[in-house]
Amino acid sequence: MGQFAVIGLGLFGAATSLELMRLGYSVLGIDQDSKVVDLQADKLTRAAIADVTDRNALAELGLEQYDVVLVAIGADLQASLVCTVHLKSLGVHEVWVKATSRAHHLILTKLGVSRVIHPEEEMGIRIAQVLSYPMVNDYIALGNGDFVVEVEASEHLNGRTLGDALTTDPPDQIHALLVKRKGETTLEPPEQFTLRTKDTLILFGPLQQLKLAAPKLR
Repeated sequence: MGQFAVIGLGLFGAATSLELMRLGYSVLGIDQDSKVVDLQADKLTRAAIADVTDRNALAELGLEQYDVVLVAIGADLQASLVCTVHLKSLGVHEVWVKATSRAHHLILTKLGVSRVIHPEEEMGIRIAQVLSYPMVNDYIALGNGDFVVEVEASEHLNGRTLGDALTTDPPDQIHALLVKRKGETTLEPPEQFTLRTKDTLILFGPLQQLKLAAPKLR
């Protein structure tokens, strides 16, 4: 079971912590506000009140033993940066940090953190993608322009074959990884597979080809 520590239990930190717990991981939640910690203490594996700008306080928590430490501090830029510096000096290998501005991002990059997160910006991009392609329930970017998307078959696709629905030029640019239908899952369905309304399709392909195919999937 993975172990994660989340520093800062505001909206973002608390939501991340609770989702990690739901997924079955061990989570240590840390905040300097005792009231905030009390709100989450019973929901997490462990909770601690600590001044995260105090290196000794962080050292006592044994954070170097965790798989990832997420610094989810909100508006206090100084606290975020000081905490991050201490974590790096304590030998924490995987440090993820929430950034609140481009300047914050730049400094964190120079500090050598593992990942800088812009939750509002990243969620805004995700929402824009879903609004632009309402048939897409979810997606994962794999890099180099490749995506995995989850699509629900519309009434327009009912009775059509998978090969017909996913025709591309050049051919074979979009691949159906699986189709889910009422609890049944078909892995790597053939082109002759007949679609039904509300089938869930998991597709893989280049973003440009997925965009071109989008009108046919509505």
